[in-house]
Amino acid sequence: MKMATAAKTSRTYCFICEKEKVTYKCDGCSKRFCKQHLKDHENELELELDRIENEKNIFRQTLSEQIKQPNKHDLIQQINHWEQRSINKIQQTAEKNRQLTLKQMNEHFENIEIDLNLLTHEIKEIRQESDFNELNLIDLRNKLEGLQKKLNNPENISVREDNLSSSFINLMYVDIEHRKLADLEILDIPINLKWKQDAITVAGGNGQGQELNQLSGPCGFYIDNEKTIYIADTYNHRIIAWKKGARCGEIVAGGNGKGSENHQLNCPIKVILDEVNDNLIITDYGNKRVVRWPRRNSLCGETIIKDVRCVDLIMHENQYLYICDDEKHEIRRWKIGENKGVLVAGGNGCGDGLNQLNYPHFIFVDQDDALYVSNFRNHRVMKWMKGAKEGIIVAGGQSQGTSLKQLFRPQGVVVARGQSQGLSLKQLNSPQGIFVDKLGTLYVADAGNDRIVRWIKGAKEGSIIAGGNSKGDEPNQLNVPIVLSFDDENNLYIVDKDNHRIQKFVVNN
Repeated sequence: MKMATAAKTSRTYCFICEKEKVTYKCDGCSKRFCKQHLKDHENELELELDRIENEKNIFRQTLSEQIKQPNKHDLIQQINHWEQRSINKIQQTAEKNRQLTLKQMNEHFENIEIDLNLLTHEIKEIRQESDFNELNLIDLRNKLEGLQKKLNNPENISVREDNLSSSFINLMYVDIEHRKLADLEILDIPINLKWKQDAITVAGGNGQGQELNQLSGPCGFYIDNEKTIYIADTYNHRIIAWKKGARCGEIVAGGNGKGSENHQLNCPIKVILDEVNDNLIITDYGNKRVVRWPRRNSLCGETIIKDVRCVDLIMHENQYLYICDDEKHEIRRWKIGENKGVLVAGGNGCGDGLNQLNYPHFIFVDQDDALYVSNFRNHRVMKWMKGAKEGIIVAGGQSQGTSLKQLFRPQGVVVARGQSQGLSLKQLNSPQGIFVDKLGTLYVADAGNDRIVRWIKGAKEGSIIAGGNSKGDEPNQLNVPIVLSFDDENNLYIVDKDNHRIQKFVVNN
């Protein structure tokens, strides 16, 4: 072996023996060695070279093995371990959700079987008595279709992936919806259910006025789980909360005179409760805005949608607001927190075409996201399927049900008064509030005829379930019924606008 440039120098000390001798410098390490120890140094370098070559040969063998079997590389093993851990987590999550879903599905099947047994019994009785007509058959068909649909589409169970998750794999959830009494609850109301015809006054009824036991032209209301009624007390420019059994209400929003400040309202005509955030959402009609007002201990609200003449609104899935605009003759869906709504019905000018509306007043969204609209000036109720460009007529549409005695429209709130009775049940006169149950049965506040009409899905005409006894303030009479709803016992509530009261028609067991 030849060292880089080992050169003889003057006498110095050897690095190994540390004796003063003639030494040679190694250019590699710059150390000096005597002749004897220089040879030892060279031998050590030779051995190191052998070791390197040997390790090189071993590495080549390792490289050859990994080329032949790349899956054994550490990086691949890391991926494999990640995969297994992920699979384990997925399997655990899937099994957990599978068991939860199976439990709920068993209950779902049991409920369907109970309903099917009831339907079987009903068909058997009809056959035995041989007493049935077209309406009975329509009812049976609707119930069967409802069960068929319910079987494959459980109303309170859904599976979703969290595709907003920042993780590589979307998280999965099973949502079990526990329905509460709410503005959009889809109720199962028996088709032959009847109500006592003498109603109970549950709010107002003490004449028009501004005392806490009075109302002035109420236009909208909301019933919470405790049966507290939140009332849009329109001409008193306030929202009243009237607890069950109370003799008077409590102001929870507005009540500071007519105005446009944050602590004031101007002819509010609809109120709903956002139970998740504990807010009241109010259509402040006279100010052309939608206001959010904290339900408890708040002196003012905030505008969440402006420059819209909202005559009705509903909340859907706790994230959307459907806004009925009677000035633009359209309904838009607003995602809460966003600044622009999406057109879902109308928007093609004022008219009677199937893609048009003429002063839409009240709306309802069913379990299929179909939108129902009471088309006030066209005297009909329209149904717009999700994504549809035009609607279909589901009630009325046979011209106006009676002549108008008086058209009263304070602050843009349209109310019609009819004068004749015994009207065709195929017709409506200035329909207002609407409600749709699970079977698609439609309930309409036929305001101009002072009655509530039930319209079975597929039927050509409706039937009177409340009012219809001429205009008046007796317990069995109504005077411009404008909004209707039901509680969890299927009792019927009606805003009897021109009698300045809320009426409750109890189920007739």
